[in-house]
Amino acid sequence: MAMSEFIHLMIDRLQYLFNISRNYRMVLFLVILAGCSEPTVQKFEGSAQGTTYHISYWSELPVDGKNLKAGIENEFAAIDKNLSNYRPDSTIETFNTAENTDSQEVGGEIVSLVRIAQTVHQASQGCYDLTVKPLFDLWGFRGDKLNIPKDAAILATLTQVGMEKLEVVDERHLRKKQSRLKVDLSSIAQGYSVERISKFLEQKGITNYLVEIGGELKTRGYKPNSQAWRIAVERPLPGEQVMHKIITMPREASIAVMTSGTYRHYFDDNGQRYSHILDARTGRPVAHDLVSVTVIYENPAIADAWSTALLCLGQKDGMKAANAGKIPAFFIQQQGKKLIESRSDALNTLDSLTIH
Repeated sequence: MAMSEFIHLMIDRLQYLFNISRNYRMVLFLVILAGCSEPTVQKFEGSAQGTTYHISYWSELPVDGKNLKAGIENEFAAIDKNLSNYRPDSTIETFNTAENTDSQEVGGEIVSLVRIAQTVHQASQGCYDLTVKPLFDLWGFRGDKLNIPKDAAILATLTQVGMEKLEVVDERHLRKKQSRLKVDLSSIAQGYSVERISKFLEQKGITNYLVEIGGELKTRGYKPNSQAWRIAVERPLPGEQVMHKIITMPREASIAVMTSGTYRHYFDDNGQRYSHILDARTGRPVAHDLVSVTVIYENPAIADAWSTALLCLGQKDGMKAANAGKIPAFFIQQQGKKLIESRSDALNTLDSLTIH
């Protein structure tokens, strides 16, 4: 090789190495910039379970938002196929339509919810009951058309109602002790759905999120700027949809906020209001002045059941049950145009969050 050719070859190689080094430095510089950028809250929403859902989250690791939403919608579909009382092919409706007293396989998901409901049923002295479905149908709440039944019809329907008529056989089987028994999971299924979607996010490595389904929600962690998630509690008056209180959620723990209210679903007839909250002991809508109960608890399914139970009981008995069960609960009564607030003992001692 001629000396001139050797010199040119060495120059080309040095130039090549210089370009690689320069490109490497540029890539490293871009990576450093990306690492220094502040993560932002990602949001998406959709329709599920006859209502809407909203998800807010952020992560320091890359997340495929499109696949995440698709996965969540698959979770909703699976929940719906199992727990929906509006699908004739769901697991729970298959159980309901089988009018016999044989042991039936329903799976661990439903059995675990029934176990929670049994505990809350006992704590509420029978006011809360998953078997009130025939009463909902009788009053017209399922068809969204008020039907004020006769006393005889209520008494006859009550013979089909009672958690004591539902037996947990084992971890996957239930049995009716009365063949016409029907189970309605709506008072606990939404809370369970919040928990299941939250667990799905955590499985994807997301530990800072807010999951909301139809006003029921759970948070974990905090926002990218280290501020806590803040939640609005609705003023419990029909048609207003305005903020009443703000809950600043804890940064160190995951916790759910579940609210039940007589102002959300009701009928007015000749000056009389009929709430969709039915007392399973009387077969009639509740008629007290307690209009809203918010339960703040780590398990959304338990919180969902308790919020309904406490609202069913009313202020005096509800507060007594909440204190006995050590349930953090926020009560709102309506007396005329005045709203009266009270808090359970457990909520008063819960210093990980604030309500203002």
